[in-house]
Amino acid sequence: MDNVTIVSTNQPKQLYLLFFSEMWERFSFYGMKGLLIAYMVSQLGYDDPKAYTIYGSYAALVYTMPMFGGFMADRFIGYQRAVMFGGILMTLGHFILAIPNDWSFFYGMAFIICGNGFFKPNISSLVGTLYGENDPKRDSGFSIFYMGINIGAAIGGFLCAYIGTQINWHYGFGLAGIFMAIGFIVFVFGKKSLGDRGLPPNTEALKNPVVAFIKPEYLIYGGTLLIVPLVVTLFHQYHVMDYIMFGLGVISLVYVLAVGLKLEKEVKLKLFAALTLIIFSIVFWAIYEQNAGSMNLLAERNSKMILFGIELPPLSMNNFLPPGWVIILTLFVAPLWPWLNKRGKEPGTPMKFAFAFILLGAGFFVFYLGCQANISSGIIPLWPFVWGYCFIILGELCLSPIGLSMVTKLSPAKMVSLMMGIWFFGTAIGEFLAGKIGSLMSVPKEILAKNDPVLSLPYYADIIFKISIASVVIGIIMIFTIPLLKRWMGNVK
Repeated sequence: MDNVTIVSTNQPKQLYLLFFSEMWERFSFYGMKGLLIAYMVSQLGYDDPKAYTIYGSYAALVYTMPMFGGFMADRFIGYQRAVMFGGILMTLGHFILAIPNDWSFFYGMAFIICGNGFFKPNISSLVGTLYGENDPKRDSGFSIFYMGINIGAAIGGFLCAYIGTQINWHYGFGLAGIFMAIGFIVFVFGKKSLGDRGLPPNTEALKNPVVAFIKPEYLIYGGTLLIVPLVVTLFHQYHVMDYIMFGLGVISLVYVLAVGLKLEKEVKLKLFAALTLIIFSIVFWAIYEQNAGSMNLLAERNSKMILFGIELPPLSMNNFLPPGWVIILTLFVAPLWPWLNKRGKEPGTPMKFAFAFILLGAGFFVFYLGCQANISSGIIPLWPFVWGYCFIILGELCLSPIGLSMVTKLSPAKMVSLMMGIWFFGTAIGEFLAGKIGSLMSVPKEILAKNDPVLSLPYYADIIFKISIASVVIGIIMIFTIPLLKRWMGNVK
């Protein structure tokens, strides 16, 4: 961790608490997430389209709930209590997944979805409270925080996938639960250092009973638990998710626009700039999130990853490489922004987003070259995964941590956590659409039955090529929107 210290010089000390809490929570979250597609296909016997759709529904719900959790934290319980409640639910969810029963799979995911809704947006919002307005250390601080996410994701993605595929699937889920509990404990013992940051906006109001002796805080917790069986029902009726995601998207957009139109002009335009960037991020995540879906099955079915004569487990490596690259590249990208800022050459947030799409397209083009170079054997070696993810992660670092920072800078003070929730809801829609894109790469059952990688590889190669071209085109389009977005953003860069 010495490199983290070098990069994070002069950062607030509380960043370390949030860094380690998030790191272990992301170990569990991404460790479990990396198992889902392969588990459904190999253990539950689902065909590719059904597995992609259920995975997309899970990912969509897990990023939709932060909108609810963010709202509750902003208005009632504050960031700190929201993080603690979310941590408890997620720990329960991971351990339920470790139970080898039919009912445990969907109930475990439902608890994780509800817990993530409170944990994820509010720990990110706590990071935002550590910095003043236009503090040049803010983007760097979020990049460091993002590295904590990916240290956990890299270790968890590799170990949980290895234990799940090589030993026992439920042991892999159980390992994720152990590290979720560690992340929760780190936060509980360290939260005193946060002082009054993230406390409830009105502590006295939380103490006044709403009905009989039931306080508002208990209603929030109890109401969340009632959502769990509803989520389980949605997994069994996953086809209705199309209507739910579209409906929530329209409601969110109308609500933000209605609130924004009542604000002063300068604040209103900043909010609209944030909303525009969130819409672009939806498309980014729809493409990016193939790594945990279709690319996992590509790795399992059409790759042989050998390094120095050692054959590596494909699923573990595909889950390890993206966050692994984040860890390495953040050491360069995090200090790059302040360095450019001091010289007056730092690109603004919209330009960073445009770079993200172009780099994303370059990464998928590397995958396409890997497919074409090995079309005769149907087996892709390690190098396209290594260098393809290098470009893709450079794109991610230009968008994801910058987007988190952007939300805290452009949102009105009383809407920060809600807008953070909407940022994650944008990710939710992207995740849901990622399942749709993944379905386009579904390999027909009759082809899979022949167990011939030469026959299955073209299904992946064709869509990967189209994804790469579309990404670059969107990046170029976004460059033309920069003048307008700059005017809306005012003094925020």
